[in-house]
Amino acid sequence: MAEDIEAKIRRLRELGKIAESKEETPTPTPAKPPRRRFSRIGTLREKERRKRVIIGAVVLSVIIIAGVFAIYMYFENKAVRELENAKNAKIAEVNACFKGELANDTVKFQLINKIMAAKSIEELEKINVNQICEQRKKELEEERIRAEQERLAKELAQLKNDTKESIKAAFGPLLQVEVPDEIKKKIVSTLNDLLSKVDSAKTKDEVLSINVEDYLLPLWKEVYIYKIDSMPTSKVILKKGEEKRMYTKEEAKLIINRIGSLSELLEYNVEKVELVQVALVLSRENVVGGFIAPGDEVKVYAKNGTTFREIVPEGYVVTALLSTDAGRITVSESQQQTTTASSTSSTSSQQISSTSYSPGDVTYQNSQQSQTQSSVTQTTSESLSSTYTYSVNLGEILKAIAAGKIKAPESVRAQLSNYGWEVLDLEQEFKFLALPEDTRLLVIIEVPSEFVPEILNWKDSIVVAKVSR
Repeated sequence: MAEDIEAKIRRLRELGKIAESKEETPTPTPAKPPRRRFSRIGTLREKERRKRVIIGAVVLSVIIIAGVFAIYMYFENKAVRELENAKNAKIAEVNACFKGELANDTVKFQLINKIMAAKSIEELEKINVNQICEQRKKELEEERIRAEQERLAKELAQLKNDTKESIKAAFGPLLQVEVPDEIKKKIVSTLNDLLSKVDSAKTKDEVLSINVEDYLLPLWKEVYIYKIDSMPTSKVILKKGEEKRMYTKEEAKLIINRIGSLSELLEYNVEKVELVQVALVLSRENVVGGFIAPGDEVKVYAKNGTTFREIVPEGYVVTALLSTDAGRITVSESQQQTTTASSTSSTSSQQISSTSYSPGDVTYQNSQQSQTQSSVTQTTSESLSSTYTYSVNLGEILKAIAAGKIKAPESVRAQLSNYGWEVLDLEQEFKFLALPEDTRLLVIIEVPSEFVPEILNWKDSIVVAKVSR
């Protein structure tokens, strides 16, 4: 289109030059006549005529040039308007494509500047807005993907570092436990395998799916079982918080193997059983009525108001001694005989007489009664009674035996053998309470040393319960 406008302008210029050449070309004049004298007036007229012709030609040329310039300016402005409209259309296309996150993109402003700097419509048509826009979107998407990948890579690296540090911290207490070299090597090997697994993970989900507890739990169980087996006694104490219980080694290992979480397992402590003997003075009502014997398994409870708390889960009776009150024996025997003889005699008589008569309508009756009674009673009574009482203090007898102040001490000892237990056995046999319920007993029990402080704290409110088998 621009070439067409330039061609038209050149054409108009050529037309203007042709018109000027026609005006300026002198008309052919006839051959000069013989020289003759002209008058001054004719000469002036000729000059005036020529002057007029020149002025007309100049005016005509100016008009033609102005017309040509007007035509040129018209076509020039038309081309400018068309170019400006084309630029506006291109800019609108740019705004329509570069929106959202591309609204303030530098490529957009560079593209607009390139459009504004275009000199022709052909140059504008060479600018492919959609292609540039799509290419820019593709570049931004690639940059976004690359930035996202870099961000994820940094997060993954940070997560790996944090995870490895937490794994090392979780294995720290396990590595400090004194265990045989075989178990120690297994712990270190598991730790290294776990760290390698974290390093080889490709995504955050793979890292997060690694549960260190799944690796620690079996290792800690091995450590606990080793501690149980290394105890010198046949029984061990498993302590969980404030609760302590005594088990055989097999029972303790079974309990450890049944635990399903690491947090629960680490609540347990394995302690050695050191049995000690503790003496308690209790009333028989707090010692199973006194019906206990050496070797019986017992539990010890502490009474706090109306509630009871177990303080010793397992203990054994060593011996139980009745108090001195139970050794005082008092026996009273009495005999009484009474003879009574009685005789009674009695005599009784009665006489009754009655007379009646009826003169007219009135009846008269006369009655007489007499009674005589006599009784004689004779009683004879004879009574004979005898009483025998004796009292024995077995505690003093034992002291006398020990001091050698009793004759035939072996016979006495044989008679007093198991006196206390026999009294209690007779109570059970005859269902008859021989000793009061507040009779005091000295009970010696064997318990793990860990429970002694609790026993001493509650010694005034202790109840001993016998374990039934």
